[in-house]
Amino acid sequence: MARSFRTRAGAAALALAGLVVLMAGRAAAEPALWVATGSGATVYLFGTIHVLRRDAAWEAPDIAAALAASQALWLEIADPGDASQAQALTRQLGLDRQHPLSSMLPPPLLARLDAAARTAGLPAGEKTLEPMRPWLAAVALEDGLLVHAGYDPASGVEPQLLRQATQAGKPVHGFESMAQQLHFLADLPADLQLQMLENTLRDIDRGTREIDALVEAWMRGDEAAIARSMIDEMRKPFPTLYRTLFVTRNEAWAQTIAQMTRGTGVTFVAVGAAHLAGPDSLQRALQRRGIAVKRAERTK
Repeated sequence: MARSFRTRAGAAALALAGLVVLMAGRAAAEPALWVATGSGATVYLFGTIHVLRRDAAWEAPDIAAALAASQALWLEIADPGDASQAQALTRQLGLDRQHPLSSMLPPPLLARLDAAARTAGLPAGEKTLEPMRPWLAAVALEDGLLVHAGYDPASGVEPQLLRQATQAGKPVHGFESMAQQLHFLADLPADLQLQMLENTLRDIDRGTREIDALVEAWMRGDEAAIARSMIDEMRKPFPTLYRTLFVTRNEAWAQTIAQMTRGTGVTFVAVGAAHLAGPDSLQRALQRRGIAVKRAERTK
């Protein structure tokens, strides 16, 4: 469940928005691409995956063409790879040495946490997580499992899009700051953070099966499957958190994108894939504002 809570704070902040891509030599990738249009403007909407296997080939021809045609790139945050800022903010918001994890968890859960941490490749087990607040321990635990399984935090979609835009001299903008994104998790009530940690332990028990299935869905552009995996597991059990992480943010981003469609030119917007799925998706927020949004036709 921790993967559903993530935002985009960079690898140094433990890759807070996390999906993982499994590439195994299958059919060509066809991640979904959407297009919103105004009288003189076009805005491409692309749902991203934040952590990939090294050298994974995900960029379909229509995505490459859309980015090449765009005059600007918008990400959730403009510089997801700012390691020094991420580290400083994570220390500030994620560590609490006065209230170690062992003081918050009953012995059976603490034992499960220790075993899960070792499974995730942390040799010292729970001791590694001891000074972390529950939200950060949950993210560190699941990220540790993914890295231990061979995924590369530096190989996500956003760094590649950012690199291409920068090399082409295109401006890069962010909807949010890194501090905002970290606060989404750091400001959760303590009981919800603990629930997040407990759900992460269940994720660890299941290994990477669910993530692999999610990746398969993303690779074939299956919006409904992404919604079932990422949205449904949060929307009903954690309605307040769902509204904070998805509904409110999608509405804010839609307002900014609506302004883009009233201008001219072509813009490429790349945000987490879950924001483009489900009943409160970014596309629906735009449509409620009278903006035409449709799935982009595939370029073969």
